[in-house]
Amino acid sequence: MAGIWGRRKREQEELAAQDADLARRAEQALVAADERIRSTSDELVFAEAELGESLTGDLRKALSAVRTHLREAFQLHQLNHDEIPDTPEELRTRNARIVQLCDWAQDLLDEKTSALSVSIAKVRRAPEIIAQVRADAAALSTRIPHTNETVARLSARYSDSAMHQITASAAEAEQLIAFATHGADVSERRREAKQNEEANLALETATEATRRASALLDAVEDFEIEALRAESTLAEVVADSRSDLIAARTAPQVPAVAAAVTALQSALSALSPAGSPGDPFAELSQLREANTALDDAIATARHRAEHPLPSVAQVQHAIDDADRQLGVARGLIAGHRGWIGADARTRLAEAERLRVDLPELLPAEETREQALASARRVAHLASEALQLAQRDIDSARPQDQGWGGDGWGGGGWGGGRRGGGGGDIASGILGGLVIGSLLDGIFD
Repeated sequence: MAGIWGRRKREQEELAAQDADLARRAEQALVAADERIRSTSDELVFAEAELGESLTGDLRKALSAVRTHLREAFQLHQLNHDEIPDTPEELRTRNARIVQLCDWAQDLLDEKTSALSVSIAKVRRAPEIIAQVRADAAALSTRIPHTNETVARLSARYSDSAMHQITASAAEAEQLIAFATHGADVSERRREAKQNEEANLALETATEATRRASALLDAVEDFEIEALRAESTLAEVVADSRSDLIAARTAPQVPAVAAAVTALQSALSALSPAGSPGDPFAELSQLREANTALDDAIATARHRAEHPLPSVAQVQHAIDDADRQLGVARGLIAGHRGWIGADARTRLAEAERLRVDLPELLPAEETREQALASARRVAHLASEALQLAQRDIDSARPQDQGWGGDGWGGGGWGGGRRGGGGGDIASGILGGLVIGSLLDGIFD
């Protein structure tokens, strides 16, 4: 007993120490959260002066939510120190809730102030950013003449359909550069007028305008590289297509292959003559599509030659066989429901489910193989259901020759043979087909 009492005393002392530590943590967390609210409120005032109210709205809402929840923490702390005695469990629960609320408040304010610090840093760097926007705009302006020359040179090589994506790039970039310069000027004027929110918006749009202008000018140079790659790939696909046309001569001559050959020949004929402006992107896409279609048609034709399509008569015969198998299995199971287990019933249910879809599969040539496979599957499941049902019936029948020795009362119904028709009928009745009133009538 002394050992047990000593262990309990140590456990109580450890729990008391843990409660005291939790109480200290709760008080410290409450003080830290309250101070964080005060300091963040001061930061919000300065942020609103620099950024305006729209950009600081999230932090304002976060502060409001934190103040609301911290009032709950103060109320819990007050309950811990009022004149009403509390149990250790009550104190422990309140202190844990105080710590939870204070940690949540700190995390939320950390998240919102971190997001806002990026905007504040950008505002404080506004003069530097404005100078960078003007420098970028000037550098981009020097690229405009070269871009115009590139577009003119490429226009002589490629068709209008290929060039439409970059024809207006230089003009659009020039407009964006002018807009960026104007935005930088507006940002400076608004900041001098203490309209910081408008100044920030103007600076953001000016920065975005220079980025888009640079992307447009880069796209012209990228276009030339990608067009050369498309031309190289197109030459390879042309050679491959001509080889496929030769190979198609040895493929089974079915309508699908003939149509695919014609489509590929048309795509080859539609290619731009050498030396004339063309659209390598569109021509490559069209030729590759026709080439792939011919490959698929040849593969399908060869597969069909090796695996002939079953006739409608074959499919119908398979369906008729499935129906016969289903009928036998359905009849046996229906006549011995009291003996049939889950396996046989499951096979029969799945066979009947597959049979429902068979009439929809039969008419279409492309689904004839699927119809044949489904019909065979139905027959197989029905056969399994029949075998399983027979197994269940055999297991449930009495192992002796009848009731009371030889069948019914000695001489018995069915002459004492288990294989006799009379004995099977009686067993089926006992298996659950006929309930008590009918049995009474038979005995009478």
